[in-house]
Amino acid sequence: MASIYEAIDIRLDRHVAVKIMHPHLANDEEYVTRFIREAKAAASLSHPNVVAIQDQGWNEGGVPAIFLVMELIEGFTLRELMHEKGALSIKEALRYFSPVLSALVAAHKLGVVHRDIKPENILISKDGRVKVADFGLARAATTGATMTIESSIILGSVSYLSPEQVSRGVSDARSDVYALGIVLFEMLTGQRPFEGDSPIQIAYKHVNERVPAPSTLKASITDKVDHIVLKATAPNPDQRYRDAAEMERDIQKIERELEPAKRQLSLELDVAPVMIPEKKRKKVLSTPKESEPPMREKTNSSKEIKRKKKTSGRVKRNRFLALLIVAALLFAGWNMVGGGAKVEIPSLVGLSVKQATATLQQLGLSADIREEIFSEETKPGLVLASDPGGGGKVSVNGTVHLTLSKGPERITVPDIAGASVDDAIKAIKEAGLIVGTSTRAFSESIAKESVVNTSPEIGTPLRRSSAVNIVISDGQALGGKSYVGLFSDQALNEINDAGFTVNTIYAYSESVAVGMVISQTLPTTIKAGQKPVVTIVVSQGTAYAYVPDGLRGRTLKEATAAIEGLGLKVAKPKIIGTRKNKVVINVSPAEKTKVKPGSTVTLTLG
Repeated sequence: MASIYEAIDIRLDRHVAVKIMHPHLANDEEYVTRFIREAKAAASLSHPNVVAIQDQGWNEGGVPAIFLVMELIEGFTLRELMHEKGALSIKEALRYFSPVLSALVAAHKLGVVHRDIKPENILISKDGRVKVADFGLARAATTGATMTIESSIILGSVSYLSPEQVSRGVSDARSDVYALGIVLFEMLTGQRPFEGDSPIQIAYKHVNERVPAPSTLKASITDKVDHIVLKATAPNPDQRYRDAAEMERDIQKIERELEPAKRQLSLELDVAPVMIPEKKRKKVLSTPKESEPPMREKTNSSKEIKRKKKTSGRVKRNRFLALLIVAALLFAGWNMVGGGAKVEIPSLVGLSVKQATATLQQLGLSADIREEIFSEETKPGLVLASDPGGGGKVSVNGTVHLTLSKGPERITVPDIAGASVDDAIKAIKEAGLIVGTSTRAFSESIAKESVVNTSPEIGTPLRRSSAVNIVISDGQALGGKSYVGLFSDQALNEINDAGFTVNTIYAYSESVAVGMVISQTLPTTIKAGQKPVVTIVVSQGTAYAYVPDGLRGRTLKEATAAIEGLGLKVAKPKIIGTRKNKVVINVSPAEKTKVKPGSTVTLTLG
């Protein structure tokens, strides 16, 4: 929804955090409403463990920019703490968990439901103060729902959503209690209760499975702590704590058992104001008692009068300060109406040059372009910065210097195919890229120790300082020799002698004699520790046979031997006529006919 910046409040001279909604969302009424709701929800809470909201507003001109001004917390999140330490002991976990619980108690008392409790929204300052942040999904407990009306998108982080938020899109204080139970489980065990390959799998487990007792993962956790976690994470909201206050009472019992002195340290220090009834008030009279003699009026001597007329040092000092104030006022007036007048500069970031110039002209100022620089986030032609910056001042009729965006910087991978390795590395570095890994490959067209290609490919646009991997030629495999048309035995011996492995494939050929090499495939990549493989295809001869010629007039025995010798089959002969010594008088298919191996030939005898 927004970006958060560290900023300086120039009126109160303090560091603050400013949360600015992304411009493309500032025109969406629902996002704006939710953004402002965060300000109202958090501002209604006055609690030491809630990040304070100090202001809210929007940009009145130029790019839409709705913002919150918040207390700046310098430190880290609970998530970062758990990454650093892993699972926490019960005592240490409650030390961080209790302030969070206290903040939610205050929120629930005011009818505010956070709806996004998770370790990323729990901040820990450098001085140890725990703060709950990001009330962006908060709402009054009596209004709204967890799902947006338009898209029914479930809001909140899926690992901490209660079953009713997932299945029905509703939430109340008990939903916050469920999230608190998950956070406490994670602090104690160092892991979430449910994991999955996708958010929908995790959400399904929250609805259909029960959160396990922490002691099943960490034996040192007591039964009472198990009870709190299991009650807070009960699938049925009616079986959970009603709100954070009820959960806090059980947590405080455990804290007192761990630290008996905590009972004394947690005594209330504030007392209710006491009003004195009107009838019991006594008037203090300033009149003297009748028994006392009247006081005589004192008279001043001439010396006393002269001494009083003499100016005291205090009066002299006050007069000097008055003169300084008058001088300061005069100087300020001169700055406002005279040659020292200054004009405050609005924020121009994100505006086009035309918009920025028009905005400045309304203030009687002009603009010039000082420089243009690349930016990954800002479109080309928009203002990246101004000098002076937003909130700064410049003389009347002065000039504001603009820095414009040239858009994302992209560097094309240079064409280094065929270049030497040294020249290629130099070209990559001069282009603003870095050299990544190098591999080797055979190449029929690129000389040895020259660059074959790159990864990413030549011509690919990359960010500055991206890595480019290069492939170095190892020259022609087998020295470029071709074994096509030579006997396979010769090819096999010579390729093995050259240090290659031979992969032999057999195939039929109508043009290449049996045992001769039809084709060869040379290796390209060279894998470390493995011999490169050369594949040769060896001819098995023709894939067809021919019905023998000269079968007519032969005996059945002679014709059958000739046919079967070519891998063909002989069908049962047909016999006609009355001749005693019969011979072949017809062949089907006809003699010299091209047939596939294993085909059947039928003979007619007569």
